[in-house]
Amino acid sequence: MVFMAEPIESAPLLVVEDLQAETEGKEILKGINLTVNAGELHAIMGPNGSGKSTLANVLLGNPGYKVTGGSVLFKGQDVTHLSANERAILGMFLAFQYPEEIPGVPLSQFLRQAVAARRQTDVSVLEVRLQMREWLQRLGMDLSFGERHLNDGFSGGEKKRNEILQMALLDPEIAILDETDSGLDIDGLRAVARGVEEVRSARPDLGVVIVTHYRRILDELNPDQVHVLIDGKIVASGGEELAGQLESKGYESWR
Repeated sequence: MVFMAEPIESAPLLVVEDLQAETEGKEILKGINLTVNAGELHAIMGPNGSGKSTLANVLLGNPGYKVTGGSVLFKGQDVTHLSANERAILGMFLAFQYPEEIPGVPLSQFLRQAVAARRQTDVSVLEVRLQMREWLQRLGMDLSFGERHLNDGFSGGEKKRNEILQMALLDPEIAILDETDSGLDIDGLRAVARGVEEVRSARPDLGVVIVTHYRRILDELNPDQVHVLIDGKIVASGGEELAGQLESKGYESWR
């Protein structure tokens, strides 16, 4: 069981304070500060190698990264050194940039186990199948999708939409979407964006942090705040207009 400290009602959903992290002895994050309130959507933008995916992985406790300073607070609780599983149980979710294929494991079985772990109680096959069917319909996905094996033979777009389906069923309080738009054509990108908005409409208090290179998906999602990440630090924050500046000027202005 995860130790559940009493949430602080007045606390923001996520607070990242001076977060520093390394992998394989190389410093990647050099003092990240970020605050996300319930219901907000934040975008993290930056060039290749700036630390965006590292930030996503560190927030969800990937053991391949070592926190060397700072803290991550979720609803006022310090989760900096909790495992990925413990954070998931508390209500934190990561949509992967490159979801793994797991042949032989039906998606419905995987989701049942994941939902049971999130709720810390057994969940019936019927309940999960009904919820999955509802969300497949809401996300505009074929109902046969749920009978396939986890990401096995899925196209890039199907893998990304499957991540959104998992987010819907697991009912997190904050979702980190690591380059969910990468490798998608415009139709796939719009389908994923619609899926994110469908989940947000059902869960208005859900906080979302989307990591991306490009403005395209932000045109569909209308973020509350945009942050520019360069060389392991957030160097600028602003509204959606900041994404437009990045598109016209590139990242060199902030280096």
